[in-house]
Amino acid sequence: MKIGALKERFRGEARVALTPESAGQLQKLGHECLIETGAGMAAGFDDEAYRTAGVTVVEGPTALFDAAEVVIKVREPSDEEAERLREGQTLISFFWPAQNEAMLEKCRAKGASVIAMDMVPRISRAQKMDALSSMANIAGYRAVIEAGNHFGRFFTGQVTAAGKVPPAKVLVIGAGVAGLAAIGTATSLGAVVRAFDVRPEVSEQIESMGAEFLFLDFDDTQDGSESGGYASPSSPEFREKQLECFRAQAAEVDIVITTALIPGRPAPKLWLEDMVALMKPGSVIVDLAAEKGGNCDLTKPDERVVSDNGVIVIGYTDFPSRMATQASLLYATNIRHMLSDLTPEKDGVIVHDMEDDVIRGATVTHRSEITFPPPPPKVKAIAAAKPKKKEKEPTPEEKRALETAAFKAQTTRQVGLLAVGGVLMLLLGQVAPASFMQHFIVFVLACFIGFQVIWKVSHSLHTPLMAVTNAISGIIILGAVLQIGSGSAVVVVLAAISVLIATINIVGGFLVTRRMLAMFQKS
Repeated sequence: MKIGALKERFRGEARVALTPESAGQLQKLGHECLIETGAGMAAGFDDEAYRTAGVTVVEGPTALFDAAEVVIKVREPSDEEAERLREGQTLISFFWPAQNEAMLEKCRAKGASVIAMDMVPRISRAQKMDALSSMANIAGYRAVIEAGNHFGRFFTGQVTAAGKVPPAKVLVIGAGVAGLAAIGTATSLGAVVRAFDVRPEVSEQIESMGAEFLFLDFDDTQDGSESGGYASPSSPEFREKQLECFRAQAAEVDIVITTALIPGRPAPKLWLEDMVALMKPGSVIVDLAAEKGGNCDLTKPDERVVSDNGVIVIGYTDFPSRMATQASLLYATNIRHMLSDLTPEKDGVIVHDMEDDVIRGATVTHRSEITFPPPPPKVKAIAAAKPKKKEKEPTPEEKRALETAAFKAQTTRQVGLLAVGGVLMLLLGQVAPASFMQHFIVFVLACFIGFQVIWKVSHSLHTPLMAVTNAISGIIILGAVLQIGSGSAVVVVLAAISVLIATINIVGGFLVTRRMLAMFQKS
């Protein structure tokens, strides 16, 4: 089939749904790729790059709609683009069907199938097509970069000849994909990062990235997780505690990044006007929920606002588009994976399988019918695991009792083994010569002591322990060499084998030691 990528006409949109790299992958699926002239220029992909990749460049949207059987784009279609759709044609893009009922009806009337990339179900198999997460990742990263651009100081603390510079303090509200990306970026820049989320189970993720999780002193049985991996709305009591925590942080932090947003719902107000008034002049607020009203009272979509006390509030709604090249590469990959699922035989034939959880969940119109909202997926959606309940710590008396019982059990086992070993030695001594028994007893004791020594060593130290056993291997070689001159053929063979194995052990020990030392050497 012919896959055609439209040029985006939304104001300020620089992304493109097809890149030369993704076009090559689609061609391997048996598809022919087309793109409207100039579609990738703003993202850094000129028409010649597409031609080199085997993509046909067509003039204007009309020619592309006429030629392509599947049309791919980034933003939801405009009225003009929807009018160009024809029966049997497939459109793949962001769509937001819950907010665009009129557009949904128009596409249904045209008989086109529409796959909304914002409706891809959040199940494990669909992660490779999750365009919302791809764009949120970029938005979180870019939010920190924008904050640094407007913040008048370093992120990292420094000690200079001119004096000491304290590190910037960053608060990230919401630890979804965008929030975690912001935390990782701010931490890597040297800032002191704090984060909050209504789902306490994400605290481990936040702390593993070097940030501090803000816990609330609030006893609430409510679960902050919702189906699909998003946070659920909070109770009024929880919200009051939440706002109280934010007010306490407002006077300390330099940068606030808010990411609290559930698709299809207005953004909750979390950073109120009185909190902005408590912040230091020159502080920065980046509101990633600006498109749906914003988490901050002072946020204005697509604008940079400065409060009366000098706090900068950034409400840009095009963060992914501000990194158009990277965003296009990720989004085009999401599209490519979607088309891969739509082409199961890799023969260039689109199979719109409505029994498939991913395809059914993302399809909003099909065969002149509106298929939104989709039924729940058969596979459980991705959600954060509930925190494990901590086991009750034993009291000191209980600990001592457990240790005493374990010691008694170990002693009994060891005494039993020694008794059995003594009996076996006694029986063997009845038939074996005295010279053999002397050597055998030394051998058994050496094995027993060696086993006990090695058993007490941590598993992580076994490799370096083996690396320093060359002295023991040397003794083995020396003894074996002395026995090679023996008149017995069996002794000579065994001695030769001993020399070979001990030599391998010595060489391997030196190699391991060398590699271990190389780990601590600067390149």
